[in-house]
Amino acid sequence: MAGRGGKRTGTTGATGAAGVAGAVRAARRPEVSLPELRPYGDGELEPEGDYDGLEFADADFAGQRADGARFLDCGFDRCGFDEAGLSRARFLDCVLEGVRGVGTDVSEARLRDVELVDARLGGVQLHGAVLERVVVRGGKIDYLNLRTARLTDVVFEGCVLVEPDFGGAVLERVEFVDCALRGVDFTRARMTDVDLRAVAELDIARGVEDLSGAVISPPQLLDLAPALAARLGIRVAEARGF
Repeated sequence: MAGRGGKRTGTTGATGAAGVAGAVRAARRPEVSLPELRPYGDGELEPEGDYDGLEFADADFAGQRADGARFLDCGFDRCGFDEAGLSRARFLDCVLEGVRGVGTDVSEARLRDVELVDARLGGVQLHGAVLERVVVRGGKIDYLNLRTARLTDVVFEGCVLVEPDFGGAVLERVEFVDCALRGVDFTRARMTDVDLRAVAELDIARGVEDLSGAVISPPQLLDLAPALAARLGIRVAEARGF
């Protein structure tokens, strides 16, 4: 798993380029350095539980409730979270790799210095959550609900997001790199230094008029021009001949 044995897995994103006038500020990536982890037993997770320095490998937490639990310096390998309840949970300095689940409730949770690698998730509820220095790398997440969430220094890299919902969310220093955004909803999102230039596939279903604070490439602007014109009430027609 990434992040084992004291190896630094992230780098600080801010560089000299950020000092250039008008340049987008890069996200600060997490620096996860996991200690030697102790294997977790076979017991169920508990609400308000306190889990420190544990390795959860091939565990199935389907339907379990661990609302308000705290995970510090933990690793999750190939774990299942179908319909698991983790609302208001805290994940601090954690690596989750190859996790899977449908209908996982992580609403109002806090994720700080977290790596989510090669996940296969659907209908994940992260509304109202706080994400700080988080990397989502690889994998596929369907119907990710991040409504009213707060994302600071978050990187989505090489992943596929199908119909993600950022409605009403606050995004600051968020990067999308080599990933697919299909049917994304940015309605009433508030953005600062959100970098969409390296998105491999950008399909905005709603909220194209709420991209203030985002940075896009010239080709993306051309692709978005019809939707922007429609939202602004601009009609585009050929000039009359004389």
